[in-house]
Amino acid sequence: MIRCADITKGTCLLQKGQPYLVVDREFHTPGKGTAIARIKMKSIRDGSVLSLTIPTQQEVEDAQVDIRMAQYQYADQDNFHFMDNETFDQHEVNIEENQEKKFYLQEGNSYQIIIHEGKVIDIQIPYKVVFTVAESENYIKGDTATGATKPIKTETGLTVRVPLFIKQDEKILVNTETNEYVERVNS
Repeated sequence: MIRCADITKGTCLLQKGQPYLVVDREFHTPGKGTAIARIKMKSIRDGSVLSLTIPTQQEVEDAQVDIRMAQYQYADQDNFHFMDNETFDQHEVNIEENQEKKFYLQEGNSYQIIIHEGKVIDIQIPYKVVFTVAESENYIKGDTATGATKPIKTETGLTVRVPLFIKQDEKILVNTETNEYVERVNS
């Protein structure tokens, strides 16, 4: 149990039997009565958002989660396979529950995984990731003045719109939250 006054951003709380990550908290002291905490949380399992208003002296249940760095190994029919960077333990993550993350996982790269009750419940994808362009159409010289873009495919199958000057086998930086091209990366 944790007092509401001690909750900070990044704290994991257990609400409705699910672990939630605190993304914002604000304390308010009304003219009369006790101080309250307004807490905004995001479900680690499904991404749903929950807002609570709780007196600061009240206690809430904190979720016992373990955040580990693990190397992405491979995917089979049902699971992504990770290896813990320190203990070399193997972890399986259900593909169906993490469908939107499959295009951002690159074999050999390390990612933060969140473990709750012995089960991996989330994979933390970095804010920006470098990809190699696997498929790209050629463009006609002079088309760049319009600021036009074209779709390309990365080595993981992710489709991104990029400027026309980007060629196959070049590396690009992609914002994983918006799925947008950021810049070309020099090798």
